[in-house]
Order: sequence, then structure tokens, then C-alpha cells
Amino acid sequence: MVVTHNSELAAAVVLKLLCADGETGAEVYGAAADRSQASKVFDAAAQMVRQSPALSARCRIVESTKRIVYRPTASVFRALSADVKTKHGMNIHGVVADELHAWEGRRGRALWSVLTQGATAARLQPLTFIITTAGNTRNSVCWEVHEYARKVKMFRDGKPGGIDDPTFLPVLYGLDETDDWHDEANWAKANPSLGHTLTLEALRSEYRRVREIPSLQNDFRQLRLNQWVSQVTRFLPMDLWNATAGRVMPARLVGRTCYAGLDLASTTDVAALVLVFPMDDGTYQVLPYFWIPGDNIKAKSAKDNASYEVWVDQGYIEATEGDYIDYEAIRRTLEELSELYRIAEVAYDDWGSPQLVQQLQHAGFTVKPVRQGYRSLSPPTKELMTLVVSRRLVHGANPVLDWMADNLVVERDAAGNVKPSKEKASQKIDGMVALIMALDMALRNEGTGRAHYEDHDILVG
Repeated sequence: MVVTHNSELAAAVVLKLLCADGETGAEVYGAAADRSQASKVFDAAAQMVRQSPALSARCRIVESTKRIVYRPTASVFRALSADVKTKHGMNIHGVVADELHAWEGRRGRALWSVLTQGATAARLQPLTFIITTAGNTRNSVCWEVHEYARKVKMFRDGKPGGIDDPTFLPVLYGLDETDDWHDEANWAKANPSLGHTLTLEALRSEYRRVREIPSLQNDFRQLRLNQWVSQVTRFLPMDLWNATAGRVMPARLVGRTCYAGLDLASTTDVAALVLVFPMDDGTYQVLPYFWIPGDNIKAKSAKDNASYEVWVDQGYIEATEGDYIDYEAIRRTLEELSELYRIAEVAYDDWGSPQLVQQLQHAGFTVKPVRQGYRSLSPPTKELMTLVVSRRLVHGANPVLDWMADNLVVERDAAGNVKPSKEKASQKIDGMVALIMALDMALRNEGTGRAHYEDHDILVG
């Protein structure tokens, strides 16, 4: 078994298994998490066949089914993906597992199980060949294989704790967990062709862009330096957040248009309302409001490691009577605010309280549900970072919102989209989720009515 990260090398191995291994009726598979990825090694192998007169005379390429047939031995190479339902009953001679880090969940694990168990004793020398970058979750097949490869390499290097497995060849290019990814001297460990296929200046340029933005650093470390990272990223550099605080004067905002984000969380938790005001100078001013059940605030403060009692005394959080948040208090506040400001839209989590939403609609508010997935939240979350970095988000240093900004973590999908993660955050981030939803509405309705990020090429997968 070989671990590498080169599609062309994998394609060459495929053709060796298919055409030159002396195996009659060989079944060789290129597998990936989805159809598009599964086609990459096939496309490279097909191109090699077309460029070789000897292979072209002996192979038939079937584009429609992503197959290459080697006529002399009736052997077949086929591209597979995790969404193909019929993979059992295989008599596998060779497998190329492409981007194993993306084989997530039950489908990915099931595909891995079928393909590795399908290499039967009927084959004289079955081979599984893995090409992958590092991943961002350790609850995965890829992490398990990576750890096995690392331990086999430890044994071969004469280090204690290794595994003796002469059938497994580990070839690992990447930074160790303890390596400083900022140090250029380490970059060649993940890029053996640095200076040839990838220039050092190109890597430096990319590094300079991501150095100050934590949300982009994991992609650089994972994809450029092949270093295992967390799926969850602490999002905002607090020095930049604090630098953009500014001063918000509510009296000067009277009569201005604003957009509201409402995160109700659970009835026993913190609820947040954030107003975002687009200003004539291109900045966005922020007014946050918070509620918490009044009973057992001391216990809640200890549980959440938060200063709820102090913030209630200082007027930054309103404590409603009882064990549950009084949604009437939120409705009353919104109606009072609407007499001061022109609240154009109220964005809310589509899992929010339907009764409160109906009451707001009856009171004349325009309410918009916002799904809490990547497609809805990634563009405004990325735009939030842009505004913070450019010091165009004036939030007034509200201590509750500051605390939640420091708590904000995001998770990302394979396409690089991000979204706030309440599940992964160690402490509360409700105010930041409300801010992101309000910012989304403000950007969508600003100027021409098109989303601001549609004009700035921020893509949603």
C-alpha cells in the first residue's frame, strides 16, 4: 500500500496493474467520494493511453462509463464513487483511493470496506494505492490509515512504538503536528518539488494572504502543507476585532434604515437581537441586545464561564422573569426599536419560535428565515471577516458581543465554505450568529439590491 499525492503517478500505477501485471481478467478501480473526483485518475490514465501508440492499439476507452479495457487479458479499469450502490461481488486486483480525506460518513467508510475487502486470495498480488492530502477530522478512515502509515514508518525508522508490516509502504509528505507552519524551512517537507512545479514565491504570496486571517489558515496548512488540522477554526483575530470597535451612538442612528438578526436559541439560553446599519461612508454600525432567563443566573454564569450577573447589572443583558426567556420582551423591544429606526427586515433562524415570528408579521415587520447551512451563512460570514479586517464594522465594544466574538468558531466543507458552529464552540456565539444574519440582509439589500458579495466573487458551493 502506498500513500502519495500525485494523480499522474496514480494513473501510471493503474496502467501497470491493468496492462503489465500478467493478471488475466484484472479488475482495477479508481474510487473517490464523488463522481467528479473519481474521474480525475481515469482522465489522466486515458490521456496516457491516447498518447501511447502501443497502449492505444491494445486498450479501449469507454468515456460514457469511465472504463478502460485492456483487450489482451480482458482486464478493466473503472472509476467508482461513494454514491454508486452496487459495489459488492468484486474480484479486485487493484484500487486507487483518491482524496481519502473526503471519504466521510457511512458512505465513505462503506466504500473503503468494500474495496479493501474485495481484494481476494484469487489475486496473486492485489494492491491498494492511496492519494490524499491531510484531512480535517480524525473520526475518519483517512486518519486511521494515516496513523497506521505513520506507525509503519516509525518501525522502519527504528523508532519505538512502530508497527512491522512489510506489505505496507508509507510515503508521507507533510508537516508533523509539532512543526511550525510559519517556518519556510518546513515547507519543502510537504512539497518535494518546491522550486520546480511550485515556486517558493508563489507559496510565500499565498502565506502572506492567510497569515493574519485564522479562518483561511487551515486550508493553507491542510492543502499546501499537508498538515492535519481541526475541522473547526477559531474565526476572528481579537486584535482586529478590537481595533474596529469604534463608537456607536444610538441617537445619531435615529431614522436610519437597519437590518435585524434574531437568534432565539432555546428558551432557557441566551437570545440575541442585532441591528446592522449601513452607513454612508461604507461602514456598518452594530447595535446588539440580549436576553436571559432571570432564574439561576449565577448557576448559568458558572456553567457558561460568563459574566451574566455583571452584564445584567450593567444593562447589557435583560433578565426576564422565570426559567424561560419571555419572548414577549423581545417583541416589545423590537416594536420600541421600530419607532426609532427603520427596520427593513428581520432575519431569523428558520428553527426559531413560530409564534413570535407570526406576532412580528402581524405587527408589520418583514421577517426572513435564514437556514443555518453553508449556502446561506458562508457568504456573510466571510464578508464579516472582510469588514473586520478593513475596519468597516463598528460594533462599539459591547462586552457581551465581544465575548461571543472571541468564542466564534466556524466549520468548513470540502468546497471551502464556512459557517458558525454552535455545536463546536466551547461557549456562546448567539450574538455573532444574529450579527451574521443581519449583515446578510444588509448586504443583500444595499445599493442595487444585489448581494454585496455577488459583486466580489465570493462563491457558494
